[in-house]
Amino acid sequence: MPLTPAVEQQYAALDCSQKTKVQQNLQKPGADGVKKTLVTCSDDGAEKYILGPAVVLGTEVKSASAGLAQSSQGVATGGWEVNLSFNGTGRKQFGDVTRQMVSQTGDLNRFAIVLDGLVVSAPGTQGAITDGNAQITGSFTQAQATNLANVLKYGALPLTFDAGDVEQISATLGGDQLRAGLTAGVIGLILVVFYSLLYYRGLGFVTVASLCVSAILTYGMVVMLGWQLGFRLSLAGVAGLIVAIGITADSFIVFFERLRDEVREGRTLRVAVENGWVRARRTILAADFVSFLAAVILYILSAGSVRGFAFTLGLTTLIDIVVVFMFTKPTLTILARTEFFGQGHRFSGLDPERLGSTRRTLLTPVPRGRGGVPTSPVTEA
Repeated sequence: MPLTPAVEQQYAALDCSQKTKVQQNLQKPGADGVKKTLVTCSDDGAEKYILGPAVVLGTEVKSASAGLAQSSQGVATGGWEVNLSFNGTGRKQFGDVTRQMVSQTGDLNRFAIVLDGLVVSAPGTQGAITDGNAQITGSFTQAQATNLANVLKYGALPLTFDAGDVEQISATLGGDQLRAGLTAGVIGLILVVFYSLLYYRGLGFVTVASLCVSAILTYGMVVMLGWQLGFRLSLAGVAGLIVAIGITADSFIVFFERLRDEVREGRTLRVAVENGWVRARRTILAADFVSFLAAVILYILSAGSVRGFAFTLGLTTLIDIVVVFMFTKPTLTILARTEFFGQGHRFSGLDPERLGSTRRTLLTPVPRGRGGVPTSPVTEA
């Protein structure tokens, strides 16, 4: 952008310590920085700028929000960032200007965000942004990031804001909310255990044991990821863990119902476990695949804390598959050989009479010859 002597003279004479006077001069007729060169200051008076005509207007911004900055693994870095997206016109305009600016150096690589004639922020360009989604990072506090997001969302609208209510909260609010989320998870876990024991009786203890194994593996993975990658469990991540309780319980229910169906058809428990597992594992894998796919898509398309939810949801879904295949099914195979479950005790959850089966025992019968001497066992198909 060529600089005229008049612009250079105006820049040299500009005093950014008098911000009110600068704004008054910008509000005079003909001082339209949208269509021509604008000489102005930052809103804190620390810098002054010579800006070219506006390329992207605030009306082209579709959305803007402040959130915790995250690495590519979805781990919070501790800083704050502003995420914004443009509409169709803004996407093309912003893509064109960033493509031109990325090859520039120094201040020519920066673009200014202007509100009421003053520069609110002037970030640099790290690459051409052609998808209409951008992140503004820096040493933001939460208040600064939120303020910049509000400027981007509402700066082009003819709105005024009045302070209607201001509420002061303590610094421990985040910890209180985290404890509330964990409490909700514990309550949900207790309800799942209570339902399992009430409905499935003895089989409910298999659910309890499997949930304990799943909890241990999940805790271990969170600790390991925190140690290796700096992963921190957020409120959204806790929500993902709570949802995972239901996903894990669903896998047990599918297996148990297939097993009980086999018992109703008159099969012995050992055969019922194997046949029921063959029928159940396809359903379990299909359901977990859908949950994992949803978590992956959500992680890729979302930003901010939502990624933490998607990450923990995907992690616990994979753990659910490991627990069901490596613990729940082998446990039932072992229990099928016990007298309590094999004879269909009324508290086992596999009582043939209660399930409507014609068989009165789930043990494989042993044929006997003359004098009660056992002969070769009969193998049930």
